[in-house]
Parts: sequence; C-alpha cells; structure tokens
Amino acid sequence: MDREILVDARWLEPPEPMERIQAALVSLRPGQQIRFLIHREPQPLYILLRDSGYAYQTRPLADGCYELLIEAKAERD
Repeated sequence: MDREILVDARWLEPPEPMERIQAALVSLRPGQQIRFLIHREPQPLYILLRDSGYAYQTRPLADGCYELLIEAKAERD
C-alpha cells in the first residue's frame, strides 16, 4: 500500500477536480494521505472535508497553485 495518493488537478475544468478528489477519498485508508494539487484555493472542498471528518492542511505553492494534504478520517466509536 502506498503511503500517498497523488491527485494532480491543476488546470482541470470543473467538475473534474472535485470528481477526482472524491474518488481518491473513497480509496483513502488509515495511514495514507492524499496530496491534492490545484490551481486555485478549493473553498468548497474545505467544507466537504470538514463535514466528513477529514484532517487537512493547505499551503500555497511558489507557482500560485495550492497543495492540500488530506488524511483519512478517524474511526468513530
């Protein structure tokens, strides 16, 4: 099992970036993370991640794009 799933959605037209990240979230397992690259800050994705219990960090890149690191949601009792 790879530790990281890379989703490069830079310069893709909507709704493809959201479709790609949703597919990656379905396959995400504990101990893995998604590295999501996109050319604009994905505000709607933050809501989805937060409401679904995923941990994430965002950082702007030197080229003006954004990188999100997303971790599997914690198991709930």
